[in-house]
Amino acid sequence: MSVPARFIDIHVLQSVPFANLNRDDTNSVKTVQYGNTLRTRVSSQSWKRAIRHVFEDHIGQAALRTRRIGERVTRELTVHRGWPTDLAQRAGGHVAAASGIKFELAKAPGDGKQTVPNKVLTNAMVYVPEVAVVELADLSEGHRDALEQAKDIKKPADKSILPAAEVEGVLRSRNGVINLFGRMLAEIDDAAVDGAVQVAHALTTHATDIELDYFSAVDDVTALWDDASGSGHMGHAEFSAGTFYRYATVDLRDLMTNIGDDPAAARDLTAAFLTSFITSLPQAKKNSTAPHTIPDLVHIAVRADRPLSYAAAFEEPVQASPQGGFAALSRSRLRDYAQAANTLLGTHAVLASGWAGLDTKDLTGLGERRESFDALITTTLDAALTPATAKATA
Repeated sequence: MSVPARFIDIHVLQSVPFANLNRDDTNSVKTVQYGNTLRTRVSSQSWKRAIRHVFEDHIGQAALRTRRIGERVTRELTVHRGWPTDLAQRAGGHVAAASGIKFELAKAPGDGKQTVPNKVLTNAMVYVPEVAVVELADLSEGHRDALEQAKDIKKPADKSILPAAEVEGVLRSRNGVINLFGRMLAEIDDAAVDGAVQVAHALTTHATDIELDYFSAVDDVTALWDDASGSGHMGHAEFSAGTFYRYATVDLRDLMTNIGDDPAAARDLTAAFLTSFITSLPQAKKNSTAPHTIPDLVHIAVRADRPLSYAAAFEEPVQASPQGGFAALSRSRLRDYAQAANTLLGTHAVLASGWAGLDTKDLTGLGERRESFDALITTTLDAALTPATAKATA
């Protein structure tokens, strides 16, 4: 399919109340110094995982990332196929050992020195379609007689009796999730997939303060009997709030390379990604903060030349308006930067652009306003994925 579009950029401004969407190793809010100002940050890995889960629901496909692929096959064989536990565990160990990936044996509970036969942990995580588990179980079924006679996998030097080429073939398999997000797996030849999506770390458009929240928990029995003072538990946690700028781009050429010349699939995957990017939210601390907002503004642009992030619009932090709040001024700042940047680069490369959001004011410089996120996505994809020949004859 020949289309002039190369990239679909999506820009989101989203106000998030008191929350900690993405914690570091000390349970602290993640931050970044940008423009010599401390901002709250949500890592791309964190938000991308949330996006992927929503995306999987949209397309009806799932992917599995794990070091425990053998154990996953064991469970398939025992729960769904009625294999004896010992045989299913041996099969799982042989599946993992046949993957071509170096591995170790899981440690038994207790002193942490004794290893568990057949409980194999690959040194690299495999990333496969969920249906690959069924395919590996089918392969085990086909070699059940040999597995019944085989030795357990007890050390990393042990060899599998399963055909490595067939196991590796399953581990090379893809679905829409992997074709869009990519896969790093250097240990198996031709298993790596270049992702068609690039996702930036989200950061607030303004300076933020980290709030320390002290909390205590009441012991219900103590409270009822009133025979002691003090709480049952005390602790503290970090939170922040702010208006985030989020950005991602879809490389249509890379996507077409991954899926082949399939315009319908390209449209479905891109639409699902854009929807998932808009609606997803990392789930950390959700039960104690419920920060389930929607974006204030979504702007999507179709480009023929290169991706273009607008993060530099906020290198100088947005100051609160006289009435308070950062969202409205962040929208204005994004509009002004987009207009200036596209004028500087030349608008010939912008094949289409539009926006949708809570603001009813005209945001000239962001293209046409659409009434809903769905309408914005539909018109964007019509512009991006209509073949050049069809446009010429229209």
